[in-house]
Amino acid sequence: MYIIAAILIFGVLIAVHELGHFLAAKACGVRVNEFSIGMGPAIFHKTKGETEYSLRILPIGGYCAMEGEDEASDDPRALEKQGFWKKLFIFVAGAAMNFLTGFVIMLCLYAGAQGFYTAEIVALDPAFPQQGESGLMVGDVIYAINGERIYLKSDVGTVLGVTDMGEDGAIELTVKRGGEKLKRTLTLQTYTDENGKESRRYGFTYGGVVEATPLIRLQYSWYNTLDFVRLVRMSLKMLVNGSAGIDDLSGPVGIVSTIKDVGETAQEEAEANNENGLAAAAESILYFAALIAVNLAVMNLIPFPALDGGKVFFLVVNAAALALFKRQIPPKYENYIHMAGFALLMTLMLFITFRDVMKLL
Repeated sequence: MYIIAAILIFGVLIAVHELGHFLAAKACGVRVNEFSIGMGPAIFHKTKGETEYSLRILPIGGYCAMEGEDEASDDPRALEKQGFWKKLFIFVAGAAMNFLTGFVIMLCLYAGAQGFYTAEIVALDPAFPQQGESGLMVGDVIYAINGERIYLKSDVGTVLGVTDMGEDGAIELTVKRGGEKLKRTLTLQTYTDENGKESRRYGFTYGGVVEATPLIRLQYSWYNTLDFVRLVRMSLKMLVNGSAGIDDLSGPVGIVSTIKDVGETAQEEAEANNENGLAAAAESILYFAALIAVNLAVMNLIPFPALDGGKVFFLVVNAAALALFKRQIPPKYENYIHMAGFALLMTLMLFITFRDVMKLL
């Protein structure tokens, strides 16, 4: 069941991505030779107008084949004949559709929500040294920590967990109070509870609740989608600075395993509370699908050959070269670079998949 769920998630997200390119190309008047959902031999195809629409046997993958995308063409409606802004719109449309898909999934998941937890400060330790108008007050809402925007209650723990702090744990806290943003510097303090046990903490408790009106549901769906973007950004930063490595990456096999774990955990917790386990598993898997959708959107915009971001990068470079030197990179050389980038990505994917399989074994 979880393998089928993973195939459906990847199939739909890739199809939506290619649909974004297709709709943008049609809107810009670019000739689309074929729009395919799936890969491999075609099990259905129909030509309507100038475009062949195909459904292929392998439910993972798909493509939008535009005239002049990979080779020179004399057709005035070819992609290579279009201007800067039309090309940019077409290249980023796939990622935009994935991002929108993640947002729509969150909107559907939150449709029945009655309320949302917030990062409102609900209590301060009696020994907290910075109480009052010049410090923190109950009712203040945590807006940012060290410049990182706080959208959800869970963001506080996430941001603090990845923040590089000194021995005193100094952080710059931005709170909203009556529509005004106030900055406060906090450090870890030693507090003693009623049992005489000492602990080092900041001394505030957060977690208010806001009623889920239609506007609030829309707002928190947007916040959650932006939060997914930040998670991808933080993960990439960890890979660059070495705090995460190749062992922390997952390919299709690892993602299927994660979907299985997410679904089973949600089902067990729901059944333990006498709730519908299958419904809880489905909601958890959809939440994970929204995360994957946004992940695909962000990763596709990385300026690496073969990715949409790589095409945008060459588009900008060619525009600058044309303005400065009246010349552009020949399309065939750009295609060679994209082919090499694709080969490198496939090699990396195979390596990660092999490691995922070995982990399971």
